Amino acid sequence: MRTYPLLVVILLTGFAVMSFNPVDHGKETETTFINKGLTDFKGQLEQLKADVYQFSEDRISLEELQKSFRRTRNSFKEIEFYIAYHYPEFTKTHLNAAPLFHIEAAGTSAYTLPPEGLQVLDELIFSEEADDEKEKMKTITDFLYNSYSGFYLSAMKNGLSKGNNKTLPLRIELIRIYSLGVTGFDTPGSLNISEETAHALSGMQKYLNDDAYFKNYNTGKVNQTLSDAIMYLAENKDFETFDRIQFYKQYIQPLYQELGSWDGRPDDLKEFSGWNVGNKDFFSSDFLDPYFYTVLKSSEDNAHLRQLGKSLFYDQNISGNGKMSCATCHLPENAFTDLKAKSPSNVEGKNVLRNSPSLYNAVFAKRFFYDLRAFYLEQQAEHVIYNEEEFNTSYGSIIQKLKTKPEYKKAFRKAFKDGEINKENFSKALSSYVASLYSFNSDFDRFMRNEKEVSDDVKKGFNLFMGKAACATCHFAPHFSGLVPPFFNENESEVLGVTTKPVKQLPVELDGDMGRGNSPVKKEKSWIYDYSFKTVTVRNIALTKPYFHNGAFNTLDEVLDFYNEGGGEGLGLKMKNQTLAPDKLNLTQTEIQQIIAFLNALTDVSKAK
Repeated sequence: MRTYPLLVVILLTGFAVMSFNPVDHGKETETTFINKGLTDFKGQLEQLKADVYQFSEDRISLEELQKSFRRTRNSFKEIEFYIAYHYPEFTKTHLNAAPLFHIEAAGTSAYTLPPEGLQVLDELIFSEEADDEKEKMKTITDFLYNSYSGFYLSAMKNGLSKGNNKTLPLRIELIRIYSLGVTGFDTPGSLNISEETAHALSGMQKYLNDDAYFKNYNTGKVNQTLSDAIMYLAENKDFETFDRIQFYKQYIQPLYQELGSWDGRPDDLKEFSGWNVGNKDFFSSDFLDPYFYTVLKSSEDNAHLRQLGKSLFYDQNISGNGKMSCATCHLPENAFTDLKAKSPSNVEGKNVLRNSPSLYNAVFAKRFFYDLRAFYLEQQAEHVIYNEEEFNTSYGSIIQKLKTKPEYKKAFRKAFKDGEINKENFSKALSSYVASLYSFNSDFDRFMRNEKEVSDDVKKGFNLFMGKAACATCHFAPHFSGLVPPFFNENESEVLGVTTKPVKQLPVELDGDMGRGNSPVKKEKSWIYDYSFKTVTVRNIALTKPYFHNGAFNTLDEVLDFYNEGGGEGLGLKMKNQTLAPDKLNLTQTEIQQIIAFLNALTDVSKAK
C-alpha cells in the first residue's frame, strides 16, 4: 500500500468547496431522483464520518467500517454519472481523487496538496495497515464531508447545472465504468468493481425512468440491457476472473451505441473533451477527435496540407546543418521510432537526453515530451526546432529556406487559401501529417469490433492487463496511454523508479534523469514530479523497442519483469513519491507471456504514410 503524509497545508475548507466548475452554466431544479441521490449521499457521508470516529475509538470493527464505506461508495456511484459530468473538477479533485499528491492552481501560484476523497479512503480502509491509519482516516473523512456539504447546500439553494444533452452524462459514465471502474483504478484498496459498477448502472437506469425527457424514446431495450448487466455483475464478483471482454461486448458497447443514437441535442463537451461524441465503438478510429489536441482545425485540414506536411517531415534542409529531419528519429519502418536507446544529436558522437517515442497516435495528448513541457502538438515541434542538439535553427531561418524553393511555393498555394509561407502555416502542415498517423485497426481492435478472432492468450492477456497486472490503471483503455478518461483532456505522468538496466542485471540502480522534476514549466515545480515521466501509449509497442525514457530495456519480458517487482521501490530503491504501487504483482511466466501476446495484438501500421 502507498503511504501519504498529511500536509499541514490542507487549505481552508472553503477553498475546496468553491473550486468546482460545471461544464455548463444553466441552473435548474433537477429530477426527483437526482435530488434524492444527492441527499442520500450526504446522509451516507454523515454516517461514514460517525463510523470512522467510532472505529478510531475501537467501538466498531474494521469489517463494520468497511461495510459503511461500501454503502457510501455505492450511494455516490448511483449519482456519479450526473455529478461527475456537470461538476468534473470538483468530483475529480475533492470527491473521488486518485490517492496521489497533486498540484492545484490558485491565482498565479500552485500548491502541492495531499490526496483526498473516496479513493483515498478506499485504499486506507481496505489496507492491512488500517488500524495504524485512524487519524488520517478522520482527517480525510472530515475534509470530504465538509467539501460535499458546502457543495450540497449551494446546489439545494441555487439549483444544479443542467446541460443541453441528456444522454452524454450516461455515455460518459459507460466510458468511466470501463476505463476506470472495472480496472480497479477507482477502488485501489477494495477492488470492489462488480458491486460499484452495478450501482452505477442502477443509477443510470433510475434516471432514465425518472426524467421526462426520455419518454420521447423507446427505453425498453436499454432498460433490459442495464438489468442484464446488473445481473451479470451480481454473478461475477471476482476481480481477477472478471471477463472484461464479455462485459464490453454484451453490455457496455450495446448500451453505448444505443444511447448514442439518441443524441439530438447540442454537444456540451465540444470545448472540454477530446472524446468524439459521434463515436459508436470504443475501439474504432474515431473514438477521439485529433483536432481537439491541435491548433489546426478540422475545417482547415485537407489532403494537400497533409502532403505538404509529409514533405516537411522528411526534409533535412529544414535543420540548421541540413542533415537532420523529423524522420531522423521517427522512421516509418520502425513505427516512427529509431530503435535506439537515445536518439542521435546533431553533434557527432552525442545523443539527446531521451528515447524517441512513436508518432503513431502521438496527436492524442494534451501534453508532449516525456517531461510534459509542451502543451500542444505545434509547441512540441517548436522545441525540436530551437533545441541546439536537434534542429538548432529558428522559424525565421526555416521560412527563408522554404521561400527559395519553387516546389514549396506551389505546395503552400495548394494547401492554404492565402498561400503564405509563414510560421503558422508551416506548423499546421506538419501537424496535419502527424495527426494523420493514428492507429486503431489492430487485430485486437478488430476483435473487439467483432470483425475477427484472436487467440485465447490474447484474450487472457487483455484481462490481465485490465485486471491483475494493473497496467490499465495508468495505460487507460481504449487508447492505452496516460490520456485520462472519461474526458481525455489531460495527461498523467508517473514515478516508476526506472532503473539503468533490466532488473536481472545487477546491481539495480535508479536512472538519474529527473524527468518532469526538471521541466521548465515553473508553475508545476514540485517534489512530486521528481523522476516522473509521461505515460505513453502501448499501441505498437512490439515495434518500438527499446523501452522507457532511457531506452534501457530491450524486450517486453524485461519491462514486465520490472513491473512485476513493483518498480524501483519494489526492488528496494529509495523513492520519495513512487506513484506505481510497490507491491509485487506475482504474475507467473505464463501470465507475462499472455500479456505480451495482447500487446503484440495492438500492432497496426496501416496508416503509415
